[in-house]
Amino acid sequence: MTHHDRLLIIDFGSQVTQLIARRLRELSVYCEIYPFQNVTESFLTEFAPKAVILSGGPSSVFAEGAPMPPASVFDLGIPILGICYGQQVMMHCLGGKVERGHGTAEFGRAFVTPKGSDLALLEGWFADDREQVWMSHGDHVSEIAPGFDVYGTSPNAPFAITADTERNFFAVQFHPEVHHTPNGKKLYENFVRLAGFKGDWTMGAYRDDAITKIRDQVGDRKVICGLSGGVDSSVAAVLIHEAIGDQLTCVFVDHGLLRLNEADEVVSMFRDNYNIPLIHADEADLFLNALEGVSDPEQKRKTIGKLFIDVFQKYANDIDGAEFLAQGTLYPDVIESVSFSGGPSVTIKSHHNVGGLPEKMGLKLVEPLRELFKDEVRALGRELGLPASFIGRHPFPGPGLAIRCPGEITREKLKILRKADAVYIDQIRKHGLYDEIWQAFVAILPVRTVGVMGDGRTYDYACALRAVTSVDGMTADYYPFTHEFLGETATRIINEVQGINRVTYDITSKPPGTIEWE
Repeated sequence: MTHHDRLLIIDFGSQVTQLIARRLRELSVYCEIYPFQNVTESFLTEFAPKAVILSGGPSSVFAEGAPMPPASVFDLGIPILGICYGQQVMMHCLGGKVERGHGTAEFGRAFVTPKGSDLALLEGWFADDREQVWMSHGDHVSEIAPGFDVYGTSPNAPFAITADTERNFFAVQFHPEVHHTPNGKKLYENFVRLAGFKGDWTMGAYRDDAITKIRDQVGDRKVICGLSGGVDSSVAAVLIHEAIGDQLTCVFVDHGLLRLNEADEVVSMFRDNYNIPLIHADEADLFLNALEGVSDPEQKRKTIGKLFIDVFQKYANDIDGAEFLAQGTLYPDVIESVSFSGGPSVTIKSHHNVGGLPEKMGLKLVEPLRELFKDEVRALGRELGLPASFIGRHPFPGPGLAIRCPGEITREKLKILRKADAVYIDQIRKHGLYDEIWQAFVAILPVRTVGVMGDGRTYDYACALRAVTSVDGMTADYYPFTHEFLGETATRIINEVQGINRVTYDITSKPPGTIEWE
């Protein structure tokens, strides 16, 4: 198995620690994030990092029980980079001084200017004699630790960039990982180069490693996989099948709330293209009968979630000897589910997976994507040869069209919705806009409106078009279609979809801090 040099990120609770990992992965460097309380001396020995980054965080080094790394981290003889609170921790632990605000707090955009001699960490910086950075600190370093020198200052941070070049210890008061530090990626690039990373974190290497790990974990036993047809579960299924072949069986639960021809496409891809054993659990009647008369959106979710688990378990029980359950868990799920304070973990997207089943059925988990971010999963999908139509699919909610059908769900409304959504997505693809949009869909509104089509009166449904842009799915803004596109699309839907006589476009945006768009 290929060995990758590993960089350890010790997390002190910053809201942007994940972005550090993103920047490093973009540089083909493998890294992992661990909360500070998990990083013990024995952990450091076992993990054997080639370099360490100390993240930012909301705490003060003066506070009782303030987050600290093990003292031995500074004795490993490897490069260390401290960021914001990470800088203050370094100074505090190594003999410097940190003070409370006293008028030197900085939040937001600032400009750093160089000081002293050249520093390899800053190669490519200060071409214009200053660099824009993003500051977010109340406390500040008032005295640097022995062995450190100052290489950059800002109006409110006299020690904005410090380094001990003998030990390859570097510390910055700002956040180079965020978008508002435009040249931050170059700083990380310099750090990993100084640390001697080869930049061998590729999807080809990951694929080979993952296959070996799956074979070692599973042996000759059987695995079941809950397949939704989405990117994560599809990539996980194909990767595991490549590792263990027919020891894998996928269960595709068709709840009758999928898009037009979606079930046929999923079944065809996995049975015909990959020859993966697949159980197509067509339980549309069961779900739709249970949803009859239900209009409350949360009740819909709960009904669908409970039935999904019941159905999955029913079919999984027919697979004799299954000892493992495969899930498409990603690295952001892992990070978000670990409590920084050591308290209970947060449940993420419980209705998107088969939560609770491993314990209930006595299964062990296989999660081959848990070290990857979403775009890395897409890259792995390309490496595995999945069709582009699957790799680039817009996110689709676990409850399916149930939450794109406000009010009571009926088979008639679902039929109308499927056709309208198919026309809308076809329009987006024809205009070459699909990959610019994070998610686009039609919602059928729970009202009928009077309209005139030709010389006749109609009394049909209205539908709303929604399309949003996003980087990470945590915040979103509406996509600015042209009036020509909207007019053309509305005309097609009204002409081609019987049952709709009015089309609107929803330009609401998704606020920060909301977990799910739908």
